Amino acid sequence: MLVCVISVLFTSVSIAHEAKPNSLEQSPMFIGIKSAPGQVVTQFHKALKAQDKIAARKLLADDVLIFEGGGVERSADEYAHHHMLSDMKYLAATNSELLEHNVKVTGNSAVSMSRSKTSGTYKNKTLNYEGMETIVLEKQLGEWKIVHIHWSN
Repeated sequence: MLVCVISVLFTSVSIAHEAKPNSLEQSPMFIGIKSAPGQVVTQFHKALKAQDKIAARKLLADDVLIFEGGGVERSADEYAHHHMLSDMKYLAATNSELLEHNVKVTGNSAVSMSRSKTSGTYKNKTLNYEGMETIVLEKQLGEWKIVHIHWSN
């Protein structure tokens, strides 16, 4: 899987300077976003932005491992009772533009890698930064579940 991740990263870097196509489906910066795992990631982002705790929780594996801000949360329940609500408030108060999103599916596993630009004001702080997200998904009992998230900026 590491080889797939590295090859996708290098592919993304090598095509970053090409002209922008008219739609995300045609863009080399947006690969695999219509796949089932890509749709789960999109649904997860929408649930967080809409502050829908139930919908967001359903997309996480029970034993999800989340790395965020130097901390670790080791289950969906731990995340739901700790950082999820503050993440939802933060995302609802800010604007985020997806710069690139690549999803690679291999059998019952998938890796989603994205880069976004966030701006706005939160808790009297002006924000303007690029962030990165890696999400690993696994097909469990016929459904794609998020098993790992790593957010950084």
